[in-house]
Amino acid sequence: MARRKTAPTEINLTDSQYYFNRELSWLEFNNRVLHEAFDPRTPLLERLKFLAIFSSNLDEFFMVRVAALKQQVEAGVSQLTPDGRTPQEQLDLISQRLRPMVVQQHQHFEQAIRPQMAAHGIYLLDYIDLNQEQRSYLQNYFQEQIFPVLTPLAIDPSHPFPHISTLSLNLAVVIKDPVTEDELFARVKVPNILPRFLALPDHLKVHEHGTVAAWTGVPLEQVIAHNLDALFPGMNVQEYYLFRVTRDGDLELEEDEADDLLLAIEQELRKRRFGGSVVRLEVQASMPASVREWLLKIPCSVRDPENKDMDLCESDIYEIEGLMCLRDLMSFLGLPLPDLKDPPWSSSVPARLRRLGEPTEDGGAADGEEDMFSLIRKHDVLVHHPYHSFSRTVQRFITEAAQDPNVLAIKMTLYRTSGDSPILNALIMAAENGKQVAALVELKARFDEANNINWARKLERSGVHVVYGLVGLKTHTKVVLVVRQDEGRIRRYVHIGTGNYNPKTARLYTDLGLLSCREDLGADLTDLFNHLTGYSRQRSYRKLLVAPVSLRDRMLALIHRETDNAKAGGSGRIVAKMNALVDQQIIVALYEASQVGVQVDLIVRGMCCLRPGVPGISDNIRVISIVGRFLEHSRIFYFYNQGQEEIFIGSADWMPRNLNRRVEAVVPIEDPALAKDLQEILAIMLSDNRQSWDLQPDGRYIQRRPVADTPEQNSQRVLMELVQQ
Repeated sequence: MARRKTAPTEINLTDSQYYFNRELSWLEFNNRVLHEAFDPRTPLLERLKFLAIFSSNLDEFFMVRVAALKQQVEAGVSQLTPDGRTPQEQLDLISQRLRPMVVQQHQHFEQAIRPQMAAHGIYLLDYIDLNQEQRSYLQNYFQEQIFPVLTPLAIDPSHPFPHISTLSLNLAVVIKDPVTEDELFARVKVPNILPRFLALPDHLKVHEHGTVAAWTGVPLEQVIAHNLDALFPGMNVQEYYLFRVTRDGDLELEEDEADDLLLAIEQELRKRRFGGSVVRLEVQASMPASVREWLLKIPCSVRDPENKDMDLCESDIYEIEGLMCLRDLMSFLGLPLPDLKDPPWSSSVPARLRRLGEPTEDGGAADGEEDMFSLIRKHDVLVHHPYHSFSRTVQRFITEAAQDPNVLAIKMTLYRTSGDSPILNALIMAAENGKQVAALVELKARFDEANNINWARKLERSGVHVVYGLVGLKTHTKVVLVVRQDEGRIRRYVHIGTGNYNPKTARLYTDLGLLSCREDLGADLTDLFNHLTGYSRQRSYRKLLVAPVSLRDRMLALIHRETDNAKAGGSGRIVAKMNALVDQQIIVALYEASQVGVQVDLIVRGMCCLRPGVPGISDNIRVISIVGRFLEHSRIFYFYNQGQEEIFIGSADWMPRNLNRRVEAVVPIEDPALAKDLQEILAIMLSDNRQSWDLQPDGRYIQRRPVADTPEQNSQRVLMELVQQ
């Protein structure tokens, strides 16, 4: 059915009523993640995974977004967001929306998930429910394995309150001196070097119906709590309560003043663990007011020693019923219980690479076999992870380049990668083989800074030219350039993608990449790397859309072209898939397109500040979000262009930070067959009725369900089936 075509009217499209708040929109995304843990169609251990992801996401949200809002309040920032909110109003709304979600999460785990775990032989027990034999075992384990690493810290006038590291679990212990009758306080940190959940040996597992349970164990903090007497001999332990502190996790860097960026970031990382301002305090719900008041004396920040208190308000304190820090539930996904997990997935290779032989032991091509470069010369190749294997495509491309004697140089950007990265080992091998190797390592990739510093140093020691990006910008683009001597001439091979060069996340995130030896793309990447590693004011590129140079203007021009075509009586059509849509200029352009009848479909996984379905404003805009087994991370941008369709992939979302403050690259897909593949991917996702949620004009998301006699359309499952054909 054609969508309604309305005449444009003089409306202020920047009015706050036409925008959702980005922070509240993110909370709605995390609520969709939480829903996967509630959905009985999701396998049990995968439901635990989604509970863990919800908690981990929240930790980062407080460390970054809530911390930033608190800083704005403290600085007296009065500027309103596009939706018309002050920083304090946003904090208040976050607390109001989030508190019932957290309660719901913990209630569901305790009342629904834990019993289901037991029904499948996974017994996460409370210490008080153990029998004597089990307790004896854990008491011995405590003495041998736990007690030696614990450090109880007294808190009194001669013992100042210790600095509490962010996200650590702690016991607040109330002790009574039997001689003086004084009530004392102490803090015991639950060590994170030990497993959070301690498994009992087979002979002590729960036995039911003549069978041994798959897993039986208890939380580590309960074992410590029930053996506190060993830590305070001669004292009377009165009570204990669990608590957890979250601190500001953003780095405070003055890049233009730092003589050594790497050293400056290392220093800030040390501060992050202990020194960031406290932004959240999680406490056991049964904690009395007296202990809570004691906790409020935790030093707020070593960066601000004059500020002696946490300076939290009631909305910053979260009472937790039951198990705290559910992010640790992720460990249960390691249990060997395949019936309680998603079916195993074995990725394929694109049809255009299937003539490749099996790689040799060191990752290259065997003698007589076609290599990666000969196949890329014949056709551009589109890779779609995790449906296509990362190790047999992108990783092999880089590894073959490292070994190939005809390869002269390799250049690549690195934003996030794994700790044991075969990609970086290939770069080291290439440098050792005498090739020119340059790696732009983004030290400011949030929460991956330490890993990137370690790799940067290792690469430098191996002879790789390492640069750390541009002052004031994060290098977020995902590109590789390989320069090769081919039959008497120089050819440049490229990979331009939407995701990180990380073999681990490539199995969990959906991402796209283009492998090509098109001369214009090779020349563009050469110019881009010269800009990143040297001195250049490059302002134009042949094919690439590069932020912050041309990407915003080009995307706006593409949207405006659809608008102009519709005004002239033609058809307008835009389909865009991304992680987040926040940028106001882009949203205004989409509203203008909708007003003249351009049909706009947006697949936005996370934050979306655009309000769809508003009469006269966004009647022709539909927004869906897909949350499923894989994290939707790819970015695709399609424009109808009066039948001369254009489609792009790249590293950038439609957010101010991507368009203004990051180095990004978006590439047009000009091979007709590959463009058709991308359109098919978009069509499959738009027809999803299993993992898709429709954004309503009031900000609610409603999950699609198959209607009567309609088959279930799980887009990720459909794509898995397609690549195996």
